[in-house]
Amino acid sequence: MVHVLSSRTLLRPTDPERSRTFYGEQLGLDVYREFGTGPERGTVYFLGGGFLEVAGHSETPPSPALKLWLQVADVAAAHEELTAAGVEVVRPPVREPWGLIEMWIADPDGTEIVVVEVPGDHPLRYRP
Repeated sequence: MVHVLSSRTLLRPTDPERSRTFYGEQLGLDVYREFGTGPERGTVYFLGGGFLEVAGHSETPPSPALKLWLQVADVAAAHEELTAAGVEVVRPPVREPWGLIEMWIADPDGTEIVVVEVPGDHPLRYRP
């Protein structure tokens, strides 16, 4: 088995600057590191226990099969903050049949982002 030390999701946006504005300013993700120069330079953001790297350029948006799952402590507060920052909410927070509270947003290329709150009574909060 390979011993993984770190991981990150790589995005190659159609408009790198627009995506950096979305992830860095509108979503407010903290920067882990930046590298390179010019419009296709790389920015790596903290994503809780992982990282999101926005770098390079693509002529086509990422596959609709790609989704990001971001867990937050309070999805209602995240909804207010993101709306105030100008983020379009695709679907407001809803408690799903499986018990999670989910809100859906999308990045500028249409990559779906599920913003999730795990309620205190949900099985993900404990191990029996």
